[in-house]
Formats: sequence, C-alpha cells, structure tokens
Amino acid sequence: MASELKRQSRMLTEGPGRAPARAMLRAVGLTDEDLERPLVAVANTWSEVTPCNFHLRHLAEKIKAGIRAAGGTPIEFNTIVVSDGISMGTEGMRASLISREVVADSIELVVRGHLFDAVVAISGCDKTIPGTVMALARLNLPSLMLYGGSIMPGQFQGHDVTIQDVFEAVGAHARGRMTDRELADLERSACPGAGACGGQFTANTMAIAFEFLGMSPMGFNGVPALDPLKETVSTQCGSLVMDLLRRDLRPQHIITRAALENAIAAVATTGGSTNAVLHLLAIAHEAGVPLRIDDFDTINQRVPLLADLKPGGRFVAADLYRAGGTRLVAKRLLDAGLLHGEQLTVSGHTLADEAAQASETPGQSVVRPLDNPLKPTGGLVILKGNVAPEGCVVKVAGHEKLYHRGPAKVYDCEEAAFDAVQKGEIEAGDVVVIRYEGPQGGPGMREMLGVTSAIVGAGLGDSVALVTDGRFSGATHGLMAGHVAPEASKGGPIAVVQTGDIVCFDIKARRLDVELSEEELQTRLKRWQAPPPRYTHGIFAKYARQVSSASLGAVTTA
Repeated sequence: MASELKRQSRMLTEGPGRAPARAMLRAVGLTDEDLERPLVAVANTWSEVTPCNFHLRHLAEKIKAGIRAAGGTPIEFNTIVVSDGISMGTEGMRASLISREVVADSIELVVRGHLFDAVVAISGCDKTIPGTVMALARLNLPSLMLYGGSIMPGQFQGHDVTIQDVFEAVGAHARGRMTDRELADLERSACPGAGACGGQFTANTMAIAFEFLGMSPMGFNGVPALDPLKETVSTQCGSLVMDLLRRDLRPQHIITRAALENAIAAVATTGGSTNAVLHLLAIAHEAGVPLRIDDFDTINQRVPLLADLKPGGRFVAADLYRAGGTRLVAKRLLDAGLLHGEQLTVSGHTLADEAAQASETPGQSVVRPLDNPLKPTGGLVILKGNVAPEGCVVKVAGHEKLYHRGPAKVYDCEEAAFDAVQKGEIEAGDVVVIRYEGPQGGPGMREMLGVTSAIVGAGLGDSVALVTDGRFSGATHGLMAGHVAPEASKGGPIAVVQTGDIVCFDIKARRLDVELSEEELQTRLKRWQAPPPRYTHGIFAKYARQVSSASLGAVTTA
C-alpha cells in the first residue's frame, strides 16, 4: 500500500538507476523503510526574526511525528519570512508583499524538485499564510496548511494590549499625550511571547479564511500559538495529510468558486483585514478559479458583521477561540444560509459537518447572535470612481463614518506623510493621499500602519481620511482607502491629484472621487510623466516588472 501512495517519489527512489539519489538520502538518516514509504514535505516558515514564526520548528516536529505514525516519511525544509510588524514604516516593508511570491515559489520549487507525494505547510507571519496556500494550489498535491497561531495579549495599565496599541502610542507620544516612560512600558508589555499579532489583523484574518476555504482543518488555526492543544493539532495534521494522500484529495477538489465565497464571507463577518482581498484574488489566480474584486463587495453586502474583534472591536483572536472559535462563526453564517455548506475541507468533511460540531461558550460576547449583529453588512467595501477606476478597498468595521469630503494633502511616499502627521501638518477634515506605493511603484505595496496609527494617536482618527495605492495593515482602522488601482506609477488618476483638490468618500454610493472635471483630469494625465523606478536591479526591480495590478491580486506573471 505504501508503494502505491508513492505516486511521485517512486521516480526519485526506486530502481537501480536511482542508487545515487538513495545514497544521498541515506546520508541525512533515511532508512530502507523510510524510502519505501511516501515522502511528505513539511514546508516550514520558521524564523528567529519574528514571534509569529519563532515557535514553528517545535510544531514541525509534532507534524512529522504524526506523518511517521500514519505511514509516511516526513522531510522538512524551510523558506523565508519577512516580518510586517518589524519592517513597518521602513524601506524594508517593501519586501513584505514580495515575500509572499518568494514563499510560494520556493515551496513549489523544492516540492517539484524532489518529487514529494504530499505536503504540509506551516505558516505564521502575514505573507507566509497566503504564500504557502498559493504554493499548494499550484502543486495540486494532497496537502494542507497549518497556521502557527495567535500571540496572547499583553497587559498594560490593567488592560489587554496588542502591537496595534504600540503603533498608535507612537502618534500619541509625538503629540505629548504619552510620556517616554509610558511608551517604553507599553513596548515591553505588548508582545508577551511567540505567535502572530493578536487582533483580527492580516494573519488571523487569513487563518480563518483558509479554514472556511477548506485548506486548513477547521478549528486548528484558531488554537493560540502557545496553547498546549497546538501540539496536539499539529500531530493530527501529520496524520491527516496521509489520509488526504490515501484518498487522493487535492486542492483542485477543495478550492472552488463556492469555497472562495465562503472564505470572503469569513473575512466580512469578522471585520478582517483589507489584505484578504489581495490574497484571496491571488489564491483564485493560482487555482484557476474566476474571481473579481467586485465579488468582495457583493458578498460583503449580504453578510452581517458578527465578530467584535480588534482593531475595530474589543476582542482578540484568543478570545474568539475561547468563545467557540471558527466553528461558531461558521455555524452562525450557515444558520443564516450565507455559506456553501456542501464544500469539502481537508478533513474530508463538508463545511456544514464541521460547523455542526460548534460549541458556544455560555455568556460569550465575542460573536454576536444573528438577530443582533454589530452591523447588518460586513467589514469590507469596494469603492470605484475617478480616483480608482479599477477599484479600491475600504474597511468599515469599527467606525460609523460613511461620508467624508475634504482637501487633499498629497505625498509621494509614506515617509513624507508620516513626517507631516508627526509635525502637526495634518488637520481635521483633510484627506491624506499617499501615492507611488503600489505593487509596481513601491515596489512591494507597503502597509501604512505607521501613518494610520500616527493619525489615530494624534487624535485625528475620526476626522481625517486617507487614500493610497499602497496597503494597510490589518491593524488599521478609520476611513482609509487602500489598493487604489490603477496605481500612480502606471498613470492611474491618483498620480495627478494635487494638494488642495477636494476628495470625496461616499461609502453608501461606493464612490471615491476627486472633484475635477473630466477635461481637467485628462489634461493632467496627459502632462504626467512616470518617475524613474526606485530599484533598477535585484528582486525589487524584477518584481516591479512582473507584478499585476492590486485589483488582480498583485500576482507576478511571466
């Protein structure tokens, strides 16, 4: 039976002609018995550079034990990670989104190069999560992804805090609203150990999205990083991938249009990160499933906002886990008829089967009942207009403002906008415009958490709007439009908005416009000249030449 499951690896390990390959595999400790079994890749994103991934080496050992016990031979390899939280606000942040492609490419290369039969991918920091699943979609081998889990909240002045609080404290400190000592104490308290950022930021957003998609076992991703149960579910993932191999259940059977709609619904109902738009578009691209940016708004309008999670709400991912977790969220939406319950998951059960096992903690207030949602519609909307003809993404969870009209303050990079906030140059009513930070122009589409947090910390979160062709962190909140497409470096209209122009957000009408006549806008666009690229060689330059629009998922093309 084991030999029958070696659908790929037999070409690597069987026959006299493969003696050199076997000799090298023996050098790393494999035995005759190991070589007779299916070879299962354990694609790890462990790194010492970030708490999100710091503990994944230990989880990999548990996964490998599960694979061995179920009749497979695990072989672990590693790939890279770029920490968003650490690189935020620096030149290094340009590497973040690019790292998603490198993660996917490197896993694909190692698995194809060594003819593995199945794959377990382990993710942690923001871009490793979609990067691993992009690779699994390309490879289409029996496979699954396990997320390393969320960090626990820190404690500061008697209340829970996350990394979001530290970013916002920088703005408060600059305005004299927080002392040096208070900032230092918060810095030392916010991140108490391993695990990814605690709110419904990008990591936890994608973790729940991929459980709803079916590529992660339901309930496994939500177990916090240092909870003892994380070891148990890791071992179970090793056993489960062998079951997938025996049943020949592959990503093409799981990643369907309906499954992607389930994932979008999960993001909408939990007030998840705007980055989910980019990443789910990218997954659809890799899987060959049609999906458009407008589909996110369509689904958002029919799904209520049920989870009261940071950054817009009160609770963190660990609270959601204690309240009933992913299954509880899925049950709520299934009860409302808002999910495709028949969709398969890597457990071999349908999404409806998984949700039926939900257990709600009595008295919990993290996930609202259907008859009392936080909002009747979800947390993400797509706007279009003469500033963003291809669309942009706005997160509406956590704030009530649906209209803003004000003068533009225009900056050609994130640093210039951050300096303006710190110097008090941004005033109530302004619309901050940050451009040339898109996928190509950045390159790498930096997140603007430093700027947005500084705005909130300066006490302007409810009175200032922001527009950018870059991205936002999942920790961003306020009236912020990101992913503006076409981006400035490709001659999108955002490139010709000038300081003093009146910019109007109209969420109900799904519009983002600058109050210029079509004639004036076209005249400015004809005069516009593209700036020289920031990088002319190396991976940043290569990425800028190959990357698609944010409205298509910012995927790289040949």
